[in-house]
Amino acid sequence: MSSKKVEEFLSKMDHPLKKELAALRDTIMKVHPEMTEDVKWGGPSFYYKGDIATFSPRVKDAVTLVFHQAEGLPPGTVLEPAPKGKAYAKFKSMAEVKAKSKDLQNIVKQWIKLRDQS
Repeated sequence: MSSKKVEEFLSKMDHPLKKELAALRDTIMKVHPEMTEDVKWGGPSFYYKGDIATFSPRVKDAVTLVFHQAEGLPPGTVLEPAPKGKAYAKFKSMAEVKAKSKDLQNIVKQWIKLRDQS
């Protein structure tokens, strides 16, 4: 379910890749009907039985999505491993968003499956 708080945050956000971020947000929210969002850790965050990922709007050269608990998720074409069990998904253009959206949705689906099994 989309959040009015996130809508307000995004309307005020100054980011060169704002359209790309909005497209990725829509992509993630379509993955599961129980997906929720809020503003946490300085950016829009996604939840399903726990924290999934948060956009980091402080990074200006890419739309960066930080997956908080990435253990068990394959790096593939979307994720880069990061310290402390995290992973990053970075998108630098709308073309990249379009090319990797299905892969991103698959990563989120895998994350949800892991949560459903725990």
